[in-house]
Amino acid sequence: MTGCATSSMHNDIEAVKAQLLQKGVRILQPESVFIDPAVTPARIAPGVVIHPGCRITGAQTSIGPGCCLGAEAPVTLHDCCLGSAVSLQGGFFDQATLLNRANMGSGAHVRPGTLIEEEAGGAHTVGLKQTILLPFVTLGSLINFCDCLMAGGTSRSNHSEVGSSYIHFNYTPHQDKATPSLIGNVPDGVMLNQSPIFLGGQGGLVGPACITYGVVIPAGIIARGDIRQPGLFTPDMTPPHPTREYRPGRYRKISRIVANNLRYIGNIIALRGWYGHIRAPVMSADPFQQACLQSARAGLNAILEERLRQMDKLSEKMPASLELHGVHPDRAAASNDPEIAGQFRLHRRWPEMRGQLIQLAETPWPKDCREVLGREWPPAGQEDYIDMVRTMPAAAAAAARRAMQQVIATATGLWPA
Repeated sequence: MTGCATSSMHNDIEAVKAQLLQKGVRILQPESVFIDPAVTPARIAPGVVIHPGCRITGAQTSIGPGCCLGAEAPVTLHDCCLGSAVSLQGGFFDQATLLNRANMGSGAHVRPGTLIEEEAGGAHTVGLKQTILLPFVTLGSLINFCDCLMAGGTSRSNHSEVGSSYIHFNYTPHQDKATPSLIGNVPDGVMLNQSPIFLGGQGGLVGPACITYGVVIPAGIIARGDIRQPGLFTPDMTPPHPTREYRPGRYRKISRIVANNLRYIGNIIALRGWYGHIRAPVMSADPFQQACLQSARAGLNAILEERLRQMDKLSEKMPASLELHGVHPDRAAASNDPEIAGQFRLHRRWPEMRGQLIQLAETPWPKDCREVLGREWPPAGQEDYIDMVRTMPAAAAAAARRAMQQVIATATGLWPA
């Protein structure tokens, strides 16, 4: 870069900071803060506080009123959309959406596709990617929690929680990531009336898993399967733990893997519908909320694309897996072994299933549900999203829930048990 070009960029950076200071953005120690000339000053609200050392880049970046960046350590923010009163204590945030009063401690590493809804967040040193936290969900410290959705709880004092030093295991020895985990679900979780889920610290969850509301997994446990009954999870820890032959690429329990992926995809499509039919009418007036709405919907689209891509890769591995089972793929269809038949079915049927999932994602909610919502939603006299959901008319809640459950049933029905 020439000296003239460097000087010009410096002038552009200083001009953006000057505009922000003039409109009431508090940039503490402005000479230490980098703001990309691509950032639109109108997309940063007056009263936002930016602490020393922060870097803000990307034309899509939007920061709502009352947000605070970098109080504990510098924040790097790229193409993120923040609602109001979001607190980012320190770390790296890229193409993520954080809604009103969300928060993250210092050392965060938040990558694309992350959606943190109202009053949810984490303590220090949390890694997220394609992670969805519904309202109130709280993560402790030193956590890796990628490729999962978590819901549950009714308030900040009654919320789902993940203990410190927890891992969602999202990569297999077969070198695939068809491993998304559903901790709670969307049709119930969005209503903000479910029992919390507790994942104890120094533990982990092996994806793809489905965990129901009201489950408590004690500290120090690695959960390796679905938990569909509420209560304290007490796996059999009695030794011995025998080893068995393992061959990379030879899959087992493929039907459970496929079923859980379809359930997850169905929930993502359901949440897309919730954003389109329930959130959109209440987030479209304010420009910062509108930016968050667009960012969240783009993130959900990216999550759906990623899940389909990972299933593409999984289905392509099936012929090699069948060979490792000692079955030629051309003869697998006649097998009486459910595992062999399931792998053959996935490889042959996935392209068709993929198309049906895309069509499902593009299908509007049923007409009768939309008509009910047209009459009942949004309620008058409410401004806060959480208060609006808590007082949602029964008819509107039932219609929305029915539409989302139908979406999930359609997705899961593509792989009959």
